[in-house]
Amino acid sequence: MKEGCGRKQGVPSPCAACKLLRRRCAQDCVFAPYFPADEPQKFANVHKVFGASNVNKMLQELPEHQRGDAVSSMVYEANARVRDPVYGCVGAISSLQQQVDVLQTQLALAQAEVVHLRVLQMGLSNHGLSPTSPTNSGSPSSKFMDTQPKHAFDMDMVEHASLGDSLWC
Repeated sequence: MKEGCGRKQGVPSPCAACKLLRRRCAQDCVFAPYFPADEPQKFANVHKVFGASNVNKMLQELPEHQRGDAVSSMVYEANARVRDPVYGCVGAISSLQQQVDVLQTQLALAQAEVVHLRVLQMGLSNHGLSPTSPTNSGSPSSKFMDTQPKHAFDMDMVEHASLGDSLWC
């Protein structure tokens, strides 16, 4: 008997698929290597979404070295369909894409803020002020910025144009 195929040594234990389908698990069961008896929900979701007959056909049409990847894909899609019956993995992908878009926007704003602060610092050093001088109170931009606190990503480049030089030279 093969180890890791849903069977314990010496005692035939049906794989999760055969257990759910209430049938005898044959020695050459196509499901046994991929749906072990200790993971019944794995096959239950795949069966609910794709159907046992369709999964059987798909696995038999594939070469053995590709079956593991196919089962992983089916399990992922089935779990996504159970969580979100309308969109499935497309909903998960869309959600992740939105998160990526938001994070890219935040990164671009942070990078723009760094550039802006460097320009301010260069403007201060060109005017003879050092970032640590007493008139500067430790912050390169404190002399030129409003006293109201601002959100880290709120950037108004126009309000700092009082430096005399354009910020975008």
